[in-house]
Amino acid sequence: MSVASALMGGMETFTLVPRGPFSLASSIRFLEGFAPAAYSGPRDAVLELAFPVEGSWETVGVRVRQDDRGKVTAEVVSPESPGAELMRAVRAQVERILSLDVDGSGFPAVGERDPVVAGLQERYPGLRPVGFWSPYEAAAWTIIGHRIRIRQAAAIKARMAEQLGEPAEFGDRVVYAFPSPARLAALESFPGLGGRKPEWLRSVAVAALDGQLDTARLRELPRETALKELKKLPGIGDFSSGLILLRGAGDPDAVSYHEPRLALAVADAYGLPGPATPEQLTEISESWRPYRTWVILLLRTQQEISAARALNCG
Repeated sequence: MSVASALMGGMETFTLVPRGPFSLASSIRFLEGFAPAAYSGPRDAVLELAFPVEGSWETVGVRVRQDDRGKVTAEVVSPESPGAELMRAVRAQVERILSLDVDGSGFPAVGERDPVVAGLQERYPGLRPVGFWSPYEAAAWTIIGHRIRIRQAAAIKARMAEQLGEPAEFGDRVVYAFPSPARLAALESFPGLGGRKPEWLRSVAVAALDGQLDTARLRELPRETALKELKKLPGIGDFSSGLILLRGAGDPDAVSYHEPRLALAVADAYGLPGPATPEQLTEISESWRPYRTWVILLLRTQQEISAARALNCG
């Protein structure tokens, strides 16, 4: 990743040069249909983010653009005078959120090996996984959404951001960040959170404050070790731990064997008679390395779009 930093128009900015295909417009379209993000920002290929920065957990507002040459520029809108350490942390987090921390120059070769992937790459050009803003937020999402409908969970998460999180102003638009771990660690109750969910969220918050959910730490651990550690958190099981590692920490090359919708998506794409078995997933995904997570995103995107079209036609 080629990176440059500058001060433009009174605001700190940094520049990211993607290695391999990348489309910010595709990322934005994905977020608009991704319920946990509840993204409804500007339509002119600008991404406006608000999130607590890993480590310091200070809330920042970041505006991201991509020019005609593919270069990505991120402008830190708030706070007004971020220090060098905060800027480094923000840059690393934005890179990870957009999967720009991964060299994608070898991704087209996956399509050359697998005609199904080639079709997906053509259908969704430049789309890379867009992660949760942090593993901490991904973990909180899995708890909020436990045993309730995804749209109901998304509404609860959005209300938590508005009532407990900090705002970031983008001109006349305000974006509320998900609450910092310190705020969530003191949570006693919240409308819509039943059972032990407040207790589990407090545990996730404490783990984040202790560094257990740090992105770099999770990515450096052997995958099975990271999953095992995540499952030690109350309320986190097989599916949740996989989501935190893949969509929170941004592991680019993993397969979640506990995601039933993935088994169906692979069956549809590869013409299998039934949901893909773990053995079939292992065999088919071998040619996707080292971008298995990326291919899975494309498969799931196609599945969701097909389901939405079928629902509309019905």
